Amino acid sequence: MDKLEVEAKLDNLYTVLDFVEEKLKAIGFPEENVTKLCIVIEEIFVNIANYAYKEKAGMVSLEVDSKASAIRFVFMDEGIKYNPLDRPDPDITLSADERQIGGLGIFMMKKTMDIVEYEYKDNKNILTMIKFF
Repeated sequence: MDKLEVEAKLDNLYTVLDFVEEKLKAIGFPEENVTKLCIVIEEIFVNIANYAYKEKAGMVSLEVDSKASAIRFVFMDEGIKYNPLDRPDPDITLSADERQIGGLGIFMMKKTMDIVEYEYKDNKNILTMIKFF
């Protein structure tokens, strides 16, 4: 398992994405799916950076672990308790003008990842995502 811990601010997005891409390449993750996974990682990190801590600074950690034909990502932060899985899926049959703003990143995460779990434990949001390949 590899772990990265950074301040939850947008300036650290590329540090997170570089970390993830390095791990994906090291395990031989299919190149055609790297971009999809990085978009999901970006969406989750940006949501944490923008909303978890309000005005105060806070940290976010990302653990990456791979076994056989699966890779697991675990985001942890001590921000405001928020379960993204409770958010209803957007109605993608509506036009962009008719849809409410937000929610597409979480929807994409649910559709891209094979397993997504959330728990709030020891004052931490813990989002676990697994992708089989």
